[in-house]
Amino acid sequence: MDNIVLTIDNKKISCPAGTSILQAAIQNDIKIPHLCYHPDLKPFGACRLCLVEDEQSGRLMASCVTPVAADMTLLTDTARILSHRRNIVRLMIAEHPESCIVCSKGNRCHLRWAAAQMGIGETDLYSMPNYKPLEQANPFIIRDLSKCILCGKCIRADHELVVVGAIDYNLRGFESRPATVHEQGLERSNCTFCGTCVSMCPTGALSAKSSQYVGSPATESFSICGFCGVGCSLAMGQSTGKVIDVNPAHLANSVNKATLCVRGHFAHDFLNSPRRLIAPMMPKEKEDETTEMAPVSWDEALDQVANRLRQIKEESGPQSVAFLGSSKCSNEENYLIQKIARVLIGTNNVDNGGYVSGQFLSTILDQKTGGGCRPAPFGDLATADIIVVLGADPNHSLPVVSYYLKRAAKNGVPLVVIDPRKTDLVSFASLWLPIKPQSDLELINALAALLHETNDYDSEFIDRYAEGFSLFTYALSSLDTEKVCRMTGLQMQQMKTMAALLKEKRIAFVIGHGILQQRYGVHTLGAILNLSLMSGSLGKPGAGIYILARENNQNGAMDMGTIPDLLPGRMPIAEDSNRKTWEKNWGIKISPDPGLNMGRVIEAAESGQIKALYIMGENPLRSLPQPQRVKAALENLEFVVVQDILDSEIVNLADVVLPGAATSEKGGSFTNLEGRIQSFAPVVTPPGKAKPDWEILDLLAARLGTSAAYGSLEKIRDEIRRLVPAYADLNGSATAWVKPSSPMAVFGASDAHEMISFSPVVSTADEPADRDYPITAILGSLRYHLGSGTRTSVSQRIQDFDHVGNAAISKTDAEELKLKDGDTVKIKTRWGEIKRKVDCSNRIAAGQLFVPLAVNANDAMNLIDLTDLSEPSSTGWKTCAVKITKA
Repeated sequence: MDNIVLTIDNKKISCPAGTSILQAAIQNDIKIPHLCYHPDLKPFGACRLCLVEDEQSGRLMASCVTPVAADMTLLTDTARILSHRRNIVRLMIAEHPESCIVCSKGNRCHLRWAAAQMGIGETDLYSMPNYKPLEQANPFIIRDLSKCILCGKCIRADHELVVVGAIDYNLRGFESRPATVHEQGLERSNCTFCGTCVSMCPTGALSAKSSQYVGSPATESFSICGFCGVGCSLAMGQSTGKVIDVNPAHLANSVNKATLCVRGHFAHDFLNSPRRLIAPMMPKEKEDETTEMAPVSWDEALDQVANRLRQIKEESGPQSVAFLGSSKCSNEENYLIQKIARVLIGTNNVDNGGYVSGQFLSTILDQKTGGGCRPAPFGDLATADIIVVLGADPNHSLPVVSYYLKRAAKNGVPLVVIDPRKTDLVSFASLWLPIKPQSDLELINALAALLHETNDYDSEFIDRYAEGFSLFTYALSSLDTEKVCRMTGLQMQQMKTMAALLKEKRIAFVIGHGILQQRYGVHTLGAILNLSLMSGSLGKPGAGIYILARENNQNGAMDMGTIPDLLPGRMPIAEDSNRKTWEKNWGIKISPDPGLNMGRVIEAAESGQIKALYIMGENPLRSLPQPQRVKAALENLEFVVVQDILDSEIVNLADVVLPGAATSEKGGSFTNLEGRIQSFAPVVTPPGKAKPDWEILDLLAARLGTSAAYGSLEKIRDEIRRLVPAYADLNGSATAWVKPSSPMAVFGASDAHEMISFSPVVSTADEPADRDYPITAILGSLRYHLGSGTRTSVSQRIQDFDHVGNAAISKTDAEELKLKDGDTVKIKTRWGEIKRKVDCSNRIAAGQLFVPLAVNANDAMNLIDLTDLSEPSSTGWKTCAVKITKA
């Protein structure tokens, strides 16, 4: 695109054609005041503060909506312009309530900034009060629309960025205002409480509701969200050493830019919960000879941990000790804990909470592709030929991902949703296939067969980058299409319609927990990879396989080796060359036998094989199925260490409690599900005597080993950069990207020549209906909680919002069971039962029930069997057969 040359305030500049005058000025550090402009929104021209004057014609123009033209000569601060701007601001203030002193926006009010810059105090105009009732029925957002200046930022952000459409302009003239349909409260609309409108609002018309603090923060610092795998950039405000305000950082190159979700924006009040752990604790005997947890010094606690771990290792061997790192803790902390396990204890029994989220499927994909599917930037989805969402409801699990998908669909990218439930994405989809639960494998195989029948596959790509195609197509020829229709619940025409959509397109597969946690996840992933190879979808931007990692550092924990069968850099421990590399790095011998994953650690604790367990930042009592069985297994251990930030169920089972720090209270780095490595620094100090987790591990390692402590975060990072090539660009400030070195030719490395093999075509068997448990329950996420809900359940705002937790049942089943909205039912399986209220819904098919996770102490985990997700015999953790009776 040709550049345009123009002059602004006697400064000659150039910019691409199509750039607005305001954008050109901002890019060249020329200041033009504005209230309605935001770089992530389409220009609107509402406030008119950004007026500029054409020196040749004298014409005044709103610079945000006027494109640059060749040889323009513009002025931004003539007396005429300043007079207009002053009058605009005076009129705004005349309608504005005189409440600046008590307004929560305080010194962050953009209208106040503009007035101060122009020297406006009193307006000398008649006051034009425009009173609107204060709206604060929900625990998240206060709406005081008497302060609204009609800039439209909230409405445009809702429509353009979050793509929900909860609010729009209502009424005209003096009465005009942003409103929901029928002027209902936000809590009665389709608002998702992402808070994007709050962070966009230039005045106090929209503000975050808080019972902990009123006013502006003393200072504001950037950080990274510690909830889901998206890794949003945050601007966190603090006062008196506490985080009291959270907004998106509005950084141009961040994954979220100007958006957040309800958790990221409002659930960080958990940081100030009275349940925070603030001192090391150990059992102390009371006068009545019973014991209770009591505060101790750090030296006493760490000495006890080191001595007991060393003692148990000597008495029962290193394989009697296990470690749980954390998919919520930093890369540096996960590197340290697995190093303690392997180097100082001598065990590969190390895992993290990503086990619960099906991380083993990521391992399998890495093995098949050599890690070539990483990185996978979300921004590339805007250029996709077609997007297929499988077993995922990102509107709830990872809302910022859903914004990318909805924007892509809105801009014309075909979107296919494959899900038993009618999720929010369906309204944006070109096609929705409401398959039966756990039948994705049959559908994907059938689509591959249909594309092969019509020769709609990329033969050139297959010949160049894949192998085993002839055997694969031979297996496809034996597929029983009648069986596929029966098992998926779809008509053949529906599958043909989708096959036609896929024709000659590079496919972007977005995969969620409906695949990662299901019974046939391994084979389904193989079928997805097969279809990706057939369509030539690997190794190209906007195509390939996007795995939605649920936890904030699930990928980073795997990269750092906090997993029983992988060394740092995701190097399989079973390969001699990998072990020799790390044996040389660390100066030790490493066992070739993989350790125990989280599920098998529980089984080994039951049998007495595991004697000691060190848990950092995980809560297996809430996250694993059959919590009573898990509790009994942990009680069977000789020694349990819990390193965490909250007093939760797991703390009650600990022999030593070590208080760690939340993300905002320490430095480190996370790796998001795109492969983006983001470093962060502390915003506040940890409460009480709590310490950053890396520091706790560093002090413990010094007690367990002979070498000196690292002593600083930078020394740990330096070792990671040196020993893990994919993290060579890790630094303490700028964003970096994981750089895996795939041997597969398709991913473009000059020395890569290997081909990707087609996976075997596997078909599942028909299973008879269970007459005793006739309904299939689907366990899933709600946007208000993450994972097992340990942190979000202590957020006061989330607790105060009572619109969550009900199970959804089809209206057909509700009528048959004589149920109505709000009725309480018993939901029973062969492994346990729970009670829930129900909502009768037309978004779920007859014979199915949706049960939200994380609520009620995550009691839904009582419904499923504690089977090893990585084993073929596992029934999966996503669905189960249930019986429903009215309580």
